[in-house]
Amino acid sequence: MSGGKFDFIIVGGGIAGASAGYALAARAKVLLLERERVFGYHTTGRSAALYLRTHGPAVIRAIARGSQTFFLNPPPGFTETPLVTPRGVVFIGRKDQAAEIDREAGDNAGALSSVRRLDENAVRAMVPAMRPGYVAAAMLDPEAMDIDVHAVHDGFLRAMRHRGAETLTEAEVTRVESVGNSWRVHTPRGIFEAPAIINAAGAWCDKLGQLAGAKPIGLVPKRRTIVVFDPPDGAEIKKWPAVNDIGEQFYFKPDAGRILASPEDETPMEPCDVFPDDTDVATAIQRVETAADLKVKTIVRKWAGLRSFVADGIPAVGYDPDLPGFFWLAGQGGYGIETSPAMGRLVASLALREGVPKDLAELGVTEDALSPKRLRR
Repeated sequence: MSGGKFDFIIVGGGIAGASAGYALAARAKVLLLERERVFGYHTTGRSAALYLRTHGPAVIRAIARGSQTFFLNPPPGFTETPLVTPRGVVFIGRKDQAAEIDREAGDNAGALSSVRRLDENAVRAMVPAMRPGYVAAAMLDPEAMDIDVHAVHDGFLRAMRHRGAETLTEAEVTRVESVGNSWRVHTPRGIFEAPAIINAAGAWCDKLGQLAGAKPIGLVPKRRTIVVFDPPDGAEIKKWPAVNDIGEQFYFKPDAGRILASPEDETPMEPCDVFPDDTDVATAIQRVETAADLKVKTIVRKWAGLRSFVADGIPAVGYDPDLPGFFWLAGQGGYGIETSPAMGRLVASLALREGVPKDLAELGVTEDALSPKRLRR
């Protein structure tokens, strides 16, 4: 392919661009451009995602709830393996964090009847490795699930192609120009035109916006570190829930017979191919070993990815107030995968200027809550 005209050009082949492309391709001619050799290289492909409806800003929780049906019952042919599997998550708090557990339990009590409080004994019955005296309060979300990130991401990409969308890798956008009522996008793979651009470039969203002449939305990419290590000899970890510090200082969970953990670091970075920092790796180990009797003898794997945020922690989703046809899909933070089915539908509906889908509106999702206009005030 050396060029062509489309209804929408999506820039960025991570989970945001793939899910939006899948939804839009049902009704429009779509081109998805990815700067790397593989889709989702910088963030999506490095994620260890959980499906949660009990975490994040209210609009995120709503969009996550709107994604549940898709995860549990994906369309025929979307995947050959389950997209989600049961896990559960326990949010734990020390004595000084008990009030945070109370707030979280209260915030979720109305919408999710399955969420319940746990005492230390109940937590240790589920995760025997927890150190006595560490947990003062806890909250269980038994319906949290592990997400097969590859299956979800690959499913969106394959399904959007089946719907007629075209995808290109090694197609970094080098120039964007407004030509009449269209946008002309220059890449090493060709020059393409469309009336609308979906800016799903992840950590590079503000960079792409700058190419198009948009004012920045204040996007800050932040590094998140993951380590994997072996469990204690003889420990039966398969049925453990994920354990998440309520103050977002660490989490750990079973992963393919090993334990995956993170210090939940959020170190601001320039957009780049990010690598784990030894200090963050050491912090992850120290925090996990303080909370649980899990001696990290050898790190089996370690990596880092970029998660991008705007000031209020809520994604920017909608057309730019000053650039006709330039649509922001940026700042998903750590919520992009668990919200992707409903977010893709939402993006398609807003990009086609049809407003918020009825089911998401009933859950409390509004255009104003997500609009990039709020970041210009």
